[in-house]
Amino acid sequence: MAHARPTSILHRTPWQPPVAVAAEGLYIDLEDGRRLIDGIGGAAVTCLGANHPKVIQAIKDQLDTLTYVYNMQLSSEPAEKLAKLLVDTSDGAFELVAFASGGSEAVEAVIKLARQYYVEIGQPQRSNFIARQLSFHGNTLSTLSLAYHPARRAPYADIMDKDHFHHVSPAYAKRFQRDDETEEQYVERLRQELEDKFLELGPDTVIGFVAETVVGATTGVVGAPRGYFAAMKSVCHKYGALFILDEVMSGMGRMGSLHAWQSVGDGAAPDLQAVAKGLGGGYASIGAVLMSPKVSKGIRGGSGLLKHGHTYQAHPLACVASLAVQETIIEEGLLPRVVENGELLSKLLHDGLLSDQALAKPFCFDIRGRGAFWGIEFDFEVPEAANMNFGGQTFAMLNGLVVIGMNGGANVEGTKGDHLMLGPAYNATPEEIRQIATVFVQSVEEVLKESGV
Repeated sequence: MAHARPTSILHRTPWQPPVAVAAEGLYIDLEDGRRLIDGIGGAAVTCLGANHPKVIQAIKDQLDTLTYVYNMQLSSEPAEKLAKLLVDTSDGAFELVAFASGGSEAVEAVIKLARQYYVEIGQPQRSNFIARQLSFHGNTLSTLSLAYHPARRAPYADIMDKDHFHHVSPAYAKRFQRDDETEEQYVERLRQELEDKFLELGPDTVIGFVAETVVGATTGVVGAPRGYFAAMKSVCHKYGALFILDEVMSGMGRMGSLHAWQSVGDGAAPDLQAVAKGLGGGYASIGAVLMSPKVSKGIRGGSGLLKHGHTYQAHPLACVASLAVQETIIEEGLLPRVVENGELLSKLLHDGLLSDQALAKPFCFDIRGRGAFWGIEFDFEVPEAANMNFGGQTFAMLNGLVVIGMNGGANVEGTKGDHLMLGPAYNATPEEIRQIATVFVQSVEEVLKESGV
């Protein structure tokens, strides 16, 4: 890597990241002259790649008309249009929208709105949330408390809210389903565990159960077994609690359906849902809370307003950019392409990493995903891996490919497991999918060879 220039930024990485100077489609140009292909869309964000002409033009046009209004004083046309689009494309699942400036803000708003709902309908005794171990819902204190990502919680554990946020087991069959269990029995065990937690806390004290439809960075694109979300929703509604989904990473088309629950979540529409990354596609900082008719009715029947907000909520530039992104996904018919690209990427990854001839086969624990969201998990506890280390989060960047790598997703303590994630733009060409897969496999093999395999 080229010598890093001085920086005044306190970066989030132990190394100083390279400086990007331009981008076009899936490609990013660095100040040192290198060109990268983005295999993960930043953090599963850039669903259209960079510099899409429709989105750029929409932002430019908005700059010439209205750049900012404060959402407690005025609304804007882009915000109204975007909210209407999100409701109209939900097949009746959602009736109202509240905007935020990103994923953590969106989940924070979900927490507060869920509590507000029960205060509004006369059930103020409800004060508990139930979420899952090995989950991630954001980096604010309350969203870290809601989730259970051991490494990210660790520095703040002593100041987290342990009284109102509770946890049950992850739905991760590859790691936690017992050898003597069928899929149906595993789902039933998890359903019973959730019901037991309701009974332990007091069923009428629970606000809701919160889960990522597809777990993102914590475990690396882990979906639940069939029937799981339908079972969890049934427990919530049995005791009058809310069924809440976090689709900040997996939603807005990434799984090949507009909402991940439509394709990989048993069709179990939530009472509240958080979305963000694919909503604005990297063209704007934006998130949203989507409210079911039930929640909407409860709020409208009470105060009739959102008792939460931020200065830049529903920003006209963010909303117009997001509106253009969502219209482009519809107009270009990208959701079917997401599914097709996912099938191609799956085949290439399986051929390159798990075929009998693949150098990586002994160390590749799992390849999983759908559409434009894929996780590749490695197992370095096999005998062949005794002297090996894949080198953290940057190895594939050396060959011009950007991916995300994480560890600690294979046990609830967060001490085992290594995985990498891919999430190409929805409009990636088959040639670009092949390039991503080829460079990814090449990078894995290089590390193996350097370790003496």
